[in-house]
Amino acid sequence: MRWSNLFIPTLRDAPADAEAASHKLLIQGGFIRQLHAGHYSLLPLGLKVHEKVAAIVRDEMNGIGGQEFLLPGMHPASIWKKSGRWDVMGDEMFRVIDRKGAENALGMTHEEIFTDLALEITSYKSIPQIWYQIQWKFRDEPRPKSGLLRVREFAMKDSYSFDIDEAGLDKNFDLHHHAYVRIFKALGLPAMPVEASSGAMGGSGSTEFMVPSPAGEDDVVHCPNCDYAANVERATSALPAIEDRDLPELTRFPTPGVRTIAALEQVDGGAPADQQIKTMVMVLDGAITLALVRGDHKLNLQKLQDHSGAIEIRPATPEEALEHLGASPGSLGAVQVQGLRIIADPALQGRAGLTTGANEDDWHWTGVDVARDIAVDEWADLREVGAGESCTTCATALVVTRCIEAGHIFKLGTQYAEVLGAHVLDPDGTKRTLVMGSYGIGIGRGMAAAAETHHDDNGLIWPLSIAPYEAVVTVVSMKDEASVAAGEELYKGLRQSGIDVLLDDRDARAGVKFADAELIGIPYRVTIGPKTLADGEVEFTPRASGETSRVAIDAVVDQLAAAIIAKR
Repeated sequence: MRWSNLFIPTLRDAPADAEAASHKLLIQGGFIRQLHAGHYSLLPLGLKVHEKVAAIVRDEMNGIGGQEFLLPGMHPASIWKKSGRWDVMGDEMFRVIDRKGAENALGMTHEEIFTDLALEITSYKSIPQIWYQIQWKFRDEPRPKSGLLRVREFAMKDSYSFDIDEAGLDKNFDLHHHAYVRIFKALGLPAMPVEASSGAMGGSGSTEFMVPSPAGEDDVVHCPNCDYAANVERATSALPAIEDRDLPELTRFPTPGVRTIAALEQVDGGAPADQQIKTMVMVLDGAITLALVRGDHKLNLQKLQDHSGAIEIRPATPEEALEHLGASPGSLGAVQVQGLRIIADPALQGRAGLTTGANEDDWHWTGVDVARDIAVDEWADLREVGAGESCTTCATALVVTRCIEAGHIFKLGTQYAEVLGAHVLDPDGTKRTLVMGSYGIGIGRGMAAAAETHHDDNGLIWPLSIAPYEAVVTVVSMKDEASVAAGEELYKGLRQSGIDVLLDDRDARAGVKFADAELIGIPYRVTIGPKTLADGEVEFTPRASGETSRVAIDAVVDQLAAAIIAKR
């Protein structure tokens, strides 16, 4: 391709609202343009990268026996209602009423639709099956941001395995796990597999593949000494034992104006944070619920949601807290509370001598014995693990790293097949419910994660596997006939060698051409100018190192082909 004919609208400056590096550089480099919030057009360079990412994913899916489908993007509401997820998906689902008044949805994911097709699998002899597609998904994100990292419309590879038992699911889950490791290696992404919450997908377990990046929105807790890693929504740690204070009597004491854990540490009769109970008044599917954690701990909402199974979860308003507990936030507690569901973190189990709100403004209890004074209904891991806490496996201090979620795989089990009626007959003629797995990778997100991982102050540094072009031939002066002729000959030779090459034949200053080549991140640049050409040489510059060397013009095709083929 010739640059003079290619639409590459590079910009000098990034958009003012762009924060993530990938967002800035993909806009500046002419890869994407925003139509409106959360919706982006892929321009020619962007589409090339996008399709190369998709090709890597497709190759690995085919390699594990996947069969490619293409399913509709609009779904009837009836199938989502039958699975029970029409309400679970909430406001993130785009809902459409057609001219006949029928309810439809734009597909957020395709578990239901693939399961509907699986109704045609009737015998165990057809099992296992791995089905996949690369299809557009739609999610009404409340706050789309960071370019392709959080959008409302995106291409995703979603695959689904169908087995007759859990052993088959385990095998297909492992097949996908290993395929994902190979995919992210090919994309040049340092993705680490971590334990994760299954969220609205449900199922018995899931693994996320997380790429460290300050542009991410997930925190991963991991051990630098062993292989433990988990999303903060699933992470656990070992806590040191805490000696309780010798306060056997439950006693109320005044705390005028005290509304925070920190303030309660400072007043007479108060207590250190680890000797306090933090009472979070939550509304789970419309029901007031008390979630209790230690005063120096943070409640993780996803852990609470996973344990409770609630679809809608939110903090109670001050008015709701006052109505149900008789006090305002800051003076709330669970002592002697009846009629409300109380869920407590195990860090409070067996504790005594604690301090908490007395459900009367400006008053607290001290000497709280949890077993004696609080009617805990359920014990559940609710607290958010913090950096520096001890690994449960090896006792090393844990690290918390901000990450981009690049892929997610789920063990769904039988929940979708059961409600939608996907069964097969086993060798004994007994009807068995299909056991499913679901496996996703965002194609555009993979592209953005690569941009986040591979760039410098001058622009993108694409891995060769997904670069829009593998090499660019830059003709310094289009007014120099010898340079133009040599550039054309080199361009022809590289194409004949199977190299995806771009010829920069624009009538522009050399500095502009060099800056643009660096901005769009093409892995190798060959520069042809009158001075080096007079010596029968060209300049050869790998984008990653930026180190320029001179190479004989007769040898550059073979050298470049060898460098590229070795990395493919």
